[in-house]
Amino acid sequence: MPLSKEDITALLDSKKIKYEIVEHKPVFTIDEMLECDMPYPDLIAKNLFVRDDKKRKYYLITCLEDKKINLKGFRKEHDTRPLTFASEEDLMEKMGLYRGAVTPFGILNNDEKDVIVFFDKDYENTIMGIHPCDNTATVFINTRDVVKLLKAHGNEIHFVKM
Repeated sequence: MPLSKEDITALLDSKKIKYEIVEHKPVFTIDEMLECDMPYPDLIAKNLFVRDDKKRKYYLITCLEDKKINLKGFRKEHDTRPLTFASEEDLMEKMGLYRGAVTPFGILNNDEKDVIVFFDKDYENTIMGIHPCDNTATVFINTRDVVKLLKAHGNEIHFVKM
């Protein structure tokens, strides 16, 4: 059973990780997200779940919401096969998430530990605003704490310039 918003906040509380959660209407796009009254609008994350053309490798790319990601450029820079957005079925299968709720916390549902995470280097020493596996809230949390959780889970993580 995939982790819920309540599971995520319980996990953060149990590990004594500081965070701030903001409840809001369901959002499915960055534009809808930016319409919500957020305490740190410039730190909201855009999350892209992509796969290679052979459906062998899956990647979660997390960057500042105002950045444009060129998948062809990303491919060249990180030596991947051609990339495309993963399907909603892939998203549910790999991370237990639905469209609009893509988040690094979904990695904790990735039992195969086969989704590779790329964080924008601009998040390295700050907080990020990400969904708690549910698109009706945003958690503002220190990126270092997110990385610790994901590394402990066992997924590969990289910080890259985007």
